[in-house]
Amino acid sequence: MRTLWLRVRAPFAAFRWLQAGVYRATSPIIPPSAAWGLALNLAHIETRSDRTDTVVTDIRPDAPPLCIAVGQIAPSPVASIYQQLHSYPVGASGKQLAPRTRGAKYWIAPVRREVLIDLDCIIGLRSRTNNRDSEPSSRLLDRIPVGLAGTLDRSRYGLPFAGDNNFFIDRIDILDTPRPACWYTRLASGQVPPRGSCRLTVAIDRNNSSRTNRPLFAPSERVAEPPERAWTWCPRPPRQTQLNIE
Repeated sequence: MRTLWLRVRAPFAAFRWLQAGVYRATSPIIPPSAAWGLALNLAHIETRSDRTDTVVTDIRPDAPPLCIAVGQIAPSPVASIYQQLHSYPVGASGKQLAPRTRGAKYWIAPVRREVLIDLDCIIGLRSRTNNRDSEPSSRLLDRIPVGLAGTLDRSRYGLPFAGDNNFFIDRIDILDTPRPACWYTRLASGQVPPRGSCRLTVAIDRNNSSRTNRPLFAPSERVAEPPERAWTWCPRPPRQTQLNIE
């Protein structure tokens, strides 16, 4: 397999899974699903479906998968902020407030949100080159350095951000070899979760959140190379139906 190493640094970051309530937590590291989206963004590959008959924007089914490992080069302290957050009421909850706002948003409440400080992580990206079904992923890895340099002659949607569109990335560096890091490794079935375990999103289903894939991971000791169980296909293993990348 080919491997491309990216070091990502940002002053602030937040990687939130689907959650409700007045306290919104963040994952301690960029999850594989966000790393996959970042990689495709740099390669100028659109991940959004072009369907317009759905309530939410789907992820296109032919988007090329990548085998991804994420590691923490330096720990990111967790801070929190308060924010007035608009949400959607359930049923008729709060309808008596609507006339008082004269058409403006009326279901607004203070929410506490976690934020990572000084994100410094490494992302490993792999693709198979000996399997015909995975050839598009191989070409994707070729496009990432060109897209990162700003010389890829393709249109791209938006700017890369650190999990929240208010938090921009300071640096993305391509590395020849990985740096020592605490690699987030997928736990085996029946394994007792060690300290620092967390669930990281691998694949998101916006139409049915019960089909979102969030396996349990735990950070390894600080090592240069990611353990084998740190690698996971995102959002799925390669299959026949994939985007033809030119």
